[in-house]
Amino acid sequence: METGLEVGAGWVKGVKAMNGLLDDRAVVVTGAGRRLGEAFAVHVARAGGSVVVNDIDAELAERTTENIRRFGGRAVASGHSVADPKQAQEIVDLCLAEFGAIDGLVNNAGLNYEALPWEDDVEQARELVEVNVLGVMYTGLAAIKTMVERGRPGSIVNISSGASLGQRKLGVYAASKGAVASLTYSWALDLEESGIRVNAVCPLAHTRMVWKSERSLRACPPDRTPSRIAPVVLFLLGPGSDGITGQMIRCNGPQLHVMGQPYLKQPILERPVWDTETVQRAFDEVFNAHLENYGLEKRVPPRLRKWTESTRTA
Repeated sequence: METGLEVGAGWVKGVKAMNGLLDDRAVVVTGAGRRLGEAFAVHVARAGGSVVVNDIDAELAERTTENIRRFGGRAVASGHSVADPKQAQEIVDLCLAEFGAIDGLVNNAGLNYEALPWEDDVEQARELVEVNVLGVMYTGLAAIKTMVERGRPGSIVNISSGASLGQRKLGVYAASKGAVASLTYSWALDLEESGIRVNAVCPLAHTRMVWKSERSLRACPPDRTPSRIAPVVLFLLGPGSDGITGQMIRCNGPQLHVMGQPYLKQPILERPVWDTETVQRAFDEVFNAHLENYGLEKRVPPRLRKWTESTRTA
């Protein structure tokens, strides 16, 4: 696994390419012990930033930190759990103690697993939500409070997923990433006047999350490395993204695009009172023609499928 740190020349080249982008900025990266989080932390350090390398696996956090320091970067390791509000606060406090400020947060720590709904395990689901949703909330709120109290502008990058649109066998994971998307939109609205930007990145990279699924492995070959996603996160942390907030940005390696956001779809019907009969008529006479294809795969709703199927077989 190459992050740019294992080879000195790679580090030097990276420093030259990103020199000064995050000078005098302190950033927390959660889940930074391996793969995506490690790549994010490395890129921040290569751009001149100071990094809190957080991972619940303290040994992995120390390894990433030592690699950064070996090539002249500034980093400190954190083995705190984002799923505990007290420990999440301690991550931010560590950043303040070591670097005197917090200017950026990358909420990357996350869990994933595949399961059909009737086979899902409630304890595994609870653990995932605690990390993927509450962990983002706890660490984000701690960082936001500090940024607002100090009157210091900053940037928060939440890691969401295209699975938030709905994906088979990933119901709990998709729901957690949908929550992260909603949190991103809401925080962006609340914090704009404070100078704090909040965006989300939906990455697709060859990580251990992908290894668990043959379907994902087919869609994400080994050349889709985390280092191909890291420049997007770095951009959102840096001054070049001033004025960009409340956005969901997807990158799968070669492709980069802004994701559409939910909206109130026309037509909007009105009447003083709706009852079951009038709702039925609304769908039969109007809304049937406006049903949305659903999920990441954009599956055609059953009511409309006869039309698409007849078209394919005609």
